[in-house]
Amino acid sequence: MTVDDLLSSKRDSLALELLTDERGLSRAIQTPDVSSPGLVLTGYTERFPHERMQVLGETEVAFLESLDDDRRRAALVTFLAFNIPVVFITKGQEPPEPLLELANASGTPVIRTALKTADFYTRIKPFLEERFAPRTTLHGSLADVYGVGLLFVGKSGIGKSETVLDLVERGHRLVADDLVMITRRGNEILIGKGHDLQRHHMEIRGVGIIDIRTMFGIRAIRQQKRIEVVVQLEIWDEHAVYDRTGLDTRTMDILGVPVPKVTVPLVPGKNITVVCEVVAMNHLLKYSGIDTARLFNQRLQARMGGTSDYLEEDYE
Repeated sequence: MTVDDLLSSKRDSLALELLTDERGLSRAIQTPDVSSPGLVLTGYTERFPHERMQVLGETEVAFLESLDDDRRRAALVTFLAFNIPVVFITKGQEPPEPLLELANASGTPVIRTALKTADFYTRIKPFLEERFAPRTTLHGSLADVYGVGLLFVGKSGIGKSETVLDLVERGHRLVADDLVMITRRGNEILIGKGHDLQRHHMEIRGVGIIDIRTMFGIRAIRQQKRIEVVVQLEIWDEHAVYDRTGLDTRTMDILGVPVPKVTVPLVPGKNITVVCEVVAMNHLLKYSGIDTARLFNQRLQARMGGTSDYLEEDYE
């Protein structure tokens, strides 16, 4: 991302105004981090993160204004000697002299915002995190079922789209079909959404392309959703071992985030839609601290332990 991309995207929402010429707009922004120069303005340049975007707030501007002309110029020369992507001035302040002169000479863009420093940090951070977040695409379908993001994966033609279509008919919401674009937020949050061209559309074999929003209404769609459970659809294999207790938690790694995975074998007559609803509700129960499988296992072990004690104490 370049400074020009940032300025074009957030000019209105962040009240941005370019104060220097346009030569520096091609500079690349390589990190989502934003910081203030701090001690660099006093001449201490060790450990200065010059690759970050720099913000001059009221404190920094007031400090520069307190210096005499020679010391202020020396401080700004030292500051701009680094290859800084862009310098922001907050709260609509006037740039201290000779900042703009030196910035134009070094090709460093200076942008002013009417926002307070704290508000500027708060509002630019989500945009930068989104642009720099790790991302990938997966072949599958994503649905919001009882507020739980279920990502359906499996071989082509296995019935992912048909399963989601049935869920939509039962009142749940489509997020993406066929191609799911996934972005990692922070360390463990995965957000999925559909491609702009395919959004709200589904491909149903034998029928063709259908528009879910037009057919079922606005309540049947959602722009994006956190991915919380992966549902693996596969043809029943009599030699495979499927989880029948729920004690073993399996996961699928997506962008370094382990996501709980449930494998659902397909056999004629099985109501897959209801099974998927149960998967979502069971996840909600676990999130609330109720692990049915473990509670049942604890009761079973307690009952077996009681039987063992009875036999040991039976002296007849």
